[in-house]
Amino acid sequence: MKNNWEFAEVWIDAMLSPRYVLLLLVDPEGKFCVYDPTEGYKVIFTCSSYEEAQLWLLEDEYEQIEGRVCAS
Repeated sequence: MKNNWEFAEVWIDAMLSPRYVLLLLVDPEGKFCVYDPTEGYKVIFTCSSYEEAQLWLLEDEYEQIEGRVCAS
């Protein structure tokens, strides 16, 4: 199976216990998608820039886990 993403980041809501996790992935065409693992990895937000995705996550007080996973 071929990967269809360039990189992924993990974001958490640190105020909740247990932590609530979201995944931010970007595909080779530059489409940014936020996935919710608790909803069967359903896409809950899509945009065309990293800054827009980051602002959306920060608005809901999510924090990025340090590091980024690259597909290669």
